[in-house]
Formats: sequence, structure tokens, C-alpha cells
Amino acid sequence: MRHACKANHMRSNLFGENLEAGTVDTMSLQNPRLLKVRLNGELLARQGAMVAYQGQITFAYEGAGGVGRFLKKALTGEGVPLMRCSGQGDLFLAQHAYELHIVDLDGDSLTVNGANVLAFDPSLTWDIRRVEGASVLSGGVFNMVFTGTGRLVLSAFGTPVVLDAGPVPTFADLQSAIAWSSSLRTSLVRTAGAGALIGRGSGEAFQLAFQGEGFVIVQASEGPFVPKHDHGGGGASNLFG
Repeated sequence: MRHACKANHMRSNLFGENLEAGTVDTMSLQNPRLLKVRLNGELLARQGAMVAYQGQITFAYEGAGGVGRFLKKALTGEGVPLMRCSGQGDLFLAQHAYELHIVDLDGDSLTVNGANVLAFDPSLTWDIRRVEGASVLSGGVFNMVFTGTGRLVLSAFGTPVVLDAGPVPTFADLQSAIAWSSSLRTSLVRTAGAGALIGRGSGEAFQLAFQGEGFVIVQASEGPFVPKHDHGGGGASNLFG
């Protein structure tokens, strides 16, 4: 819904390139950190991601959908606190000014760190999966798997890099790997004696290892803060271990 600015006597570079972008795409980037959705129906988005909207749009809490998935989400802490956006109008979404990237799935499957999910089409199905060999640990071990046809919007703290995991063994920090091909085999590996040197001062000596044909998307940092890691055996490890 692009309108001419009525501040005829007001001058600023804000009224140039920062004016709302006109587009026919359902999802497009207003700028690298702000998503514009031309909503005509429904969209699932992270709770709290709405920064503005124009038109008739309503927002409702979205449950995990299914007892099994609800239990996984409750016990692992993984998954996204979702809201269902419904109606017609222009919706603007963001997440802490992170870089945003739109991914089109066409019968594909993508595994994503739940912390990096901004929004997705309701046509996509999702579940929570555990990284193999990670039953003792809890931080960053459970991830969301999206399957089907539709659009998914990822957030990244800093500009990410896409690595081809096929040619050589590929490893990534638990919080830095934000998404990867679900066809890849994943495991948790430990670099003995390197806890103080690996990652951004987290003291973690564990990394995700990837094998097979596919890609890994790695953000430019572990994130704005290093989460506290809990290595004790909890309910999640007892249930899924």
C-alpha cells in the first residue's frame, strides 16, 4: 500500500529510498532487515516480529499443533513461539534488525535453528528433530525441519555464508549454523582440549558435523550473546535419548 508522502514541506532522505516499496510479490524485503508481506490469507510468524501493518489484519497465538510436537517443544525449548497472521493488507516483520533471507521450498526439506525462523507459509509442515548423538546436551541440539512447498524467511546475525558440505568434512558452531539441507547427516563432535579456543568465548568444545550432499548456512556470529549451556541430563534427554 504505497502512498505519496503528504509531508510536502518536509525534507529528509527518509522520504527517498526508505519509502515503502511497491511490489507484486507476496513476500519481499523492504530492506535487508525488514520483511514486507502482501497478506491475502494467512501467514505464520514469530511472536513479536510485527513492527507495522496496513489494512485489516488480525493476530492469534498459534499452538505447536499435535501432542507429540507440543511435548518436544515444551521439553526441548526449541521451536518458535508462533502467531497466525490473518487478513488482507501489508504486514512488516523484523527480528532485532537481523539480516533476512527468503527461501523458496519446492517439495524440499530444510532444517533450521528455531532461533533463526522469522515467518513461513502455512502450507509448509514442520517438526522438531534431535541431532544424532546429542541426547546428553540440550543447547542448540533440537532443530526445526520444514518440508513441502512454500516460502520460509530466515534471520541471520550478520551476513551468512553458504557452505557446500559435499567435498570435505564440514563443521560449525552450534549457534552459528542456522540452517542446512535436511538430507545431510548430522552429529555432534568434540574437539578435545579446545574448549577455550572454539567459538566466540563460549568455552564450548562441541560442534555440529555434517556429512553428505547438501549445503550449510552459517551466520557471522554465534549471536548477540552466548547462551548459557546446560550439560546436565534433563527431561529432554530422558525422553529422546
